[in-house]
Amino acid sequence: MADRERLRQGLSRRRLLGSSAAVVGVAGAAGVGTAVSARGAGTSVTGADTVAWDGPRQAGVATTAQAHAMLVGFDLLPRVGRAELIGIMKVWSEDIGRLTRGQPALADTEPELAVSPARLTVTVGYGPGVFRAIGKPDSAPSWLKPLPSFAIDRLDPAFTGGDLVLQVCSDDPVTVAHAVRVLSKNVRSLVSVKWTQRGFRRSQGTEAPGTTMRNLMGQVDGTNNPVPDTSDFDALVWDDGAEQPWMADGTSMVVRRIRIELDTWDELDRPGREVTLGRALDTGAPLSGTRETDDPDFAVTDRNGIPLIAPSAHIARAHHAHEGERIFRRVYNYDDPPPPGSVSNSGLLFVSYQRDVNRQYLPIQQRLDEFDALNQWTTPVGSAVFAVVPGIGSGSYLGEGLLSG
Repeated sequence: MADRERLRQGLSRRRLLGSSAAVVGVAGAAGVGTAVSARGAGTSVTGADTVAWDGPRQAGVATTAQAHAMLVGFDLLPRVGRAELIGIMKVWSEDIGRLTRGQPALADTEPELAVSPARLTVTVGYGPGVFRAIGKPDSAPSWLKPLPSFAIDRLDPAFTGGDLVLQVCSDDPVTVAHAVRVLSKNVRSLVSVKWTQRGFRRSQGTEAPGTTMRNLMGQVDGTNNPVPDTSDFDALVWDDGAEQPWMADGTSMVVRRIRIELDTWDELDRPGREVTLGRALDTGAPLSGTRETDDPDFAVTDRNGIPLIAPSAHIARAHHAHEGERIFRRVYNYDDPPPPGSVSNSGLLFVSYQRDVNRQYLPIQQRLDEFDALNQWTTPVGSAVFAVVPGIGSGSYLGEGLLSG
């Protein structure tokens, strides 16, 4: 029976890839086995929790953020064209579906690592290079291009750009590591890894659901985000297909790696930090209010006529100029080994989703670049923009609306 199952899965993979199987260079089905159940009798195992991924929109955007994330940027090898990219998308579509259900990917050599998805999501995005590779430059959204150069940027090529991106998130770091390895090695004959960035939040159960995350500066990060599954969120985040019909139910992803100078931030007293941010550190409330969710009032002054929220405060510069300028933030902390002679190497993996980068993200970033008190302690060192393709519900494989025509 085991031999028959291995043969069936191997044939399934060949049918999936068709003539692209040899090109993709995926390992055979040897080593694929039946997943061992992680559920004990009468035991609640959160590792068995899953997130559906087979709808018209990809999971991992509106999904409640998991505790661990890994973002991987890839470059396509020079020989990759439309046929090869279709092969990659078919492999990833099949394997993502299996992994997010708690099943081993086809040709998974460590199938036991797949049985606890712990709310695993995998989100796929295209960089500008994809459209050149497939010979469809006019099919790229107008906003899909590198961000303009900002004065505050100190971009490292090791964290910048990319033709493809995988955002892999789960409440378990082993699940994340396994999914990234499987998805990467199965297409390694066609892509090269450009960068890898790991991030984290509080572990599941540490805080009450709905608690705004805090970055490593101690500040709340993501207050007043648009609420998923509302008409407001849909209008701000999901593409309506007006410019590029194939992008309907997709979105844009901006990835910014922001280094935080924690060693010098430590030298600033608490009042100084709050003036810099424009929020109270303990409650997250704007200095003009009492609760985290209060709208900041930039006209309120103290008895001396001084604004409670300084014009240079971070929230003053980041605040949207109109309702249509808002973005959806899904950020993670990073804390990597420091280089020799340094105490810390920490920061923020800033990931934002919005329907249109030019109209929503860029105006905010330009204000931050011009004058933000927080710039003294934060430095963007990586940057990339991707088009998150519609979900599998829009076709038999990710990106089919673009690639099949």
